[in-house]
Amino acid sequence: MRSGLYRIAHILASANVLFLAAFVGAQQPVQPKPEDTEIWQPVPKIVAPGATDADPPSDAIVLFDGKNEDAWVSAQDHSPARWFVHDGVLTVNKAPGVGNIETRRRFKDYQLHIEWKIPTDITGSGQARGNSGVFLASTGPGDAGYELQVLDSYNNATYVNGQAGSIYKQSPPLVNPDRPPGAWQAYDVIWTAPRFNADGSLQAPAYATVFFNGVLVQNHFELKGQTLYIGQPFYQAYSTAPIKLQAHGDKSQPISFRNIWVRELN
Repeated sequence: MRSGLYRIAHILASANVLFLAAFVGAQQPVQPKPEDTEIWQPVPKIVAPGATDADPPSDAIVLFDGKNEDAWVSAQDHSPARWFVHDGVLTVNKAPGVGNIETRRRFKDYQLHIEWKIPTDITGSGQARGNSGVFLASTGPGDAGYELQVLDSYNNATYVNGQAGSIYKQSPPLVNPDRPPGAWQAYDVIWTAPRFNADGSLQAPAYATVFFNGVLVQNHFELKGQTLYIGQPFYQAYSTAPIKLQAHGDKSQPISFRNIWVRELN
């Protein structure tokens, strides 16, 4: 009898030990492993960079390579562009009736590289000194679009939300890294287009990040709408849009562009 009771007590004790061990084990957190946070798929596609920082990568759409303006049309009537191509550069044509040019292709989100130069013998002052613009989305001949300002801002005073590197009339550049007239300047832009609901109302605003001569001047700036010369900005629904270059009506010497390419980020 005593032997039986002893066996029962031993079995119960063993069961308690096992239960306690299981309980303690259940309370112990699972130790993380490096593999828990590794992602293997999908593998990013390979894009070959350009030979220099300014050269287009292998997946870029080249908009101007110094040879012709085939990628561009008149912003007014979509006829062939009539600016001047010479010595590997594209120069604004300020003749009456020529006007702005825009890309044949339409874009949504993208990375843009564009270089521009103010003439060495530039004249004028303020907004009448090498004025032009890169319209990151040109939504129609009657619409203002979204302008990144081009201007001689080297020792040239004007309103700060209208100097080079500004999102026109909305955001001054963080700093002024402008080079003197006669030197090539470079913009590198990340453009996130606005999104609209089916009824045309705004779903998400546009954002622009801009490097000016390699210096950050717009840090994921949230646009308030189109960049208007007069009045408050507002959004007007669109899906995709061309990139536009401005032939400004000031009387100063026309500026030039070169090495223009874009990478779609859709």
